[in-house]
Amino acid sequence: MVKMQIIARAIKSCQKTFHIPVLQQLQKYTENAKTIEADQKGLENTTVAEVLMTKEDEKVGSWLWCKSDDTVYDAAKQMARNNIGSLVVLKPGDEQMIAGIITERDYMQKVFVKDRSSKYTRVEEIMTEQNKLVTVTSDTNVYQAMRLMSENQIRHVPVVDGRIVGMISIVDVVRAIVDQQSNEVNKLNEFIKGDYY
Repeated sequence: MVKMQIIARAIKSCQKTFHIPVLQQLQKYTENAKTIEADQKGLENTTVAEVLMTKEDEKVGSWLWCKSDDTVYDAAKQMARNNIGSLVVLKPGDEQMIAGIITERDYMQKVFVKDRSSKYTRVEEIMTEQNKLVTVTSDTNVYQAMRLMSENQIRHVPVVDGRIVGMISIVDVVRAIVDQQSNEVNKLNEFIKGDYY
């Protein structure tokens, strides 16, 4: 709404340049701004839950986690098989207790480049532990999730609402931002063309 008010002021200040139909459309828009605003959903209101819903056929399941006593080899195989870059690590015997997270980066930096055997190294030896784990809830907005990822230089964040409900990645966040901006551009084009109403 604020963006459109700025555009409206700019157009009104150039009345001599614009044709009357454009000004009439603008007037029509500003009169109905509250109705239009209710239809628009900005990124600041888009939640992680909504991002999770857009992910193709992804349900929370055992493909999303491993146990701390699993081998790094098995965890890496699971990530490769499911085309994902991280796994939530659970404590053995308690699928509700998160022990940490293991990522591709953990494998590369703590196993591969140190020439350790992934078949004999346990996940708990290289994972990011629970006390250092960055998580979000499903009602966290996308901007907050993106800020957390940027500040902590991480690409994967577990979504936890008392229990693990999903995982979002920086790719998911960027996709949500691109989709939102595409929608805004389309609405502005419709407005300019006079097709908004």
